[in-house]
Amino acid sequence: MWNDSDLNDEQVEAIEEEKSVFLVACPGSGKTRTLTYKIARELSKLKEEKKWVVAITYTHRAADEIHERIEMLGVDTSKLWIGTIHSFCLEWILKPYGIYHDSLKYGFRVINSHDTEQKITELCLPFRNPKITVWNCGHHYTSTERVLTCSAVQRPYVENILDQYCANLHDNQQVDFEQILLFAYELIVQHSSISKLLSSLFSYILVDEYQDTKEIQYRIVAEIIKAGQGRVKSFIVGDPNQAIYGSLGGYAITAREFQAMANIEQREMSLSLNYRSSNRIVEYFSHYNVYDTSISAEGEFSDFPSVITFDTLTEKSELVEMLTQLIRHQIEVEGVPQNEICILAPQWIFLASMTRSLMTALPEYSFDGPGMVPFTRDIDNFWYKLTRIILSEPSPTMYVRRLRWAGEVLSSLEDANVDISSISRRMLLRECNTIMLAEQDGLEYLEQFMDQLFERLNIDYSDFPSLVEHHDAFFSSSRARIQRIQKEGTTFINTIDAFRKVFESRSGITVSTIHGIKGGEFDVVIAYALLQGLVPYSGNSNDSAKKLLYVIGSRARKHLHLISERGRRDAYTRTERIPTEVLNACSFDYDGERP
Repeated sequence: MWNDSDLNDEQVEAIEEEKSVFLVACPGSGKTRTLTYKIARELSKLKEEKKWVVAITYTHRAADEIHERIEMLGVDTSKLWIGTIHSFCLEWILKPYGIYHDSLKYGFRVINSHDTEQKITELCLPFRNPKITVWNCGHHYTSTERVLTCSAVQRPYVENILDQYCANLHDNQQVDFEQILLFAYELIVQHSSISKLLSSLFSYILVDEYQDTKEIQYRIVAEIIKAGQGRVKSFIVGDPNQAIYGSLGGYAITAREFQAMANIEQREMSLSLNYRSSNRIVEYFSHYNVYDTSISAEGEFSDFPSVITFDTLTEKSELVEMLTQLIRHQIEVEGVPQNEICILAPQWIFLASMTRSLMTALPEYSFDGPGMVPFTRDIDNFWYKLTRIILSEPSPTMYVRRLRWAGEVLSSLEDANVDISSISRRMLLRECNTIMLAEQDGLEYLEQFMDQLFERLNIDYSDFPSLVEHHDAFFSSSRARIQRIQKEGTTFINTIDAFRKVFESRSGITVSTIHGIKGGEFDVVIAYALLQGLVPYSGNSNDSAKKLLYVIGSRARKHLHLISERGRRDAYTRTERIPTEVLNACSFDYDGERP
């Protein structure tokens, strides 16, 4: 299936291993390539028509990328299911077996994060002393309990609010993001026949980015594998040094723990060759290893003379000017393309005003960032699925992806009881490609486009309650999101050009949080606000700080600039924040003057 130059020995050994595999992959080691070829190989080996290969990814974007790579290898993907754990639980557990759960048996609708935030915000209003907000009500489920992220003082009030919130969801036959996992787990535990049936359908379950997986997610996958009694193989891959989602319940399970949970044998393997970064960059971020892993630079930039700086002198008031000079130098002197530069900070609150200031100071350059997406990315919302087709370029390079999206749109219409017998995927794309509008407001454009499309398809979507509910949820949450972003100063976010950029290839300087940049790679990475209480977040351990710094450093190919600016104060104590302790303590021969 591959040429000798496509894969290294470590990758080939992992792909060809016939037993289940637990694979620790260092940054830039070709993890996605390895996973892609492993899926392709297992699909090619399928002999039974009713068998499936299941791949669980952390994001839908990763699922799309892997799916397309497999199709480019010429492998039939009709027996591949790939997506996030939430989508997996909806598709394979809640929708077919929800009738057996007391909270789902009369039907249910999944609400988006905007609806959740709105409901909890309303329930928080009576709680003024102590003041409780939606941000204090973070929670997730394990297989045994609901875990809160608030302080001990706030806990009884938050428990009260969440109890009311869950009762409200139940009364309205609604399910939120976290309950998808909870109800899926309860179903497969209370009805063992579900696990047995699923295990008879799956030949392989592959899990990407295992270090970001929650305990209840491990349990769901493990129950299915265990029910297979050795017939379901697994391929678990990730990097424990990048486990930075602990506050959301994610953690890096050990191979031994997962083997005991799933009652299987796995071979522990590793990918240790970094093809992304220079030797100097690898040497630097290896200082922050929490788990002892071996990494060596092997790519085309391995001998690149990287510049690594650590700035503790710049004042907060000078930060915009300093970043402006640094960006200009990289682009105009070093010749780095603007889309190969990334600016990072611990939280989006630090990036919003900074992005506005940089856009004013550097009008000749463009900026991209996850916080600048003008509508809600709810993959299970029908209108979001259609939006992907509407806003993406009908080009040859996008054809396969848009054709798959069209299939998902038609499948959702069918689920809503719409007669789609006369509509094919290609027909849907043709109809979308022929609609031309002059409207410049993004949401108005989408509404007009959708109305025209459904008129052409001779479908009145108002006759279908689920489509109406999804329509209201998509547009109300998107309007709220746009208003929030505009309030932060990004006034152009409502234009159709801003909407289209969401599905375009990265073209400008990337602005992101550290958590949001997982999986990305750039020639130049610039990170600021690296201060104690922010990296790590207040109350977290030094290990948390090391993992965040590991992620920052491992995103860079050529140059890395780290900034712990002066003059940034704690919001409560008003004391000046100091540089992140583990960063300050790192003994490294930094370069002198920053360019």
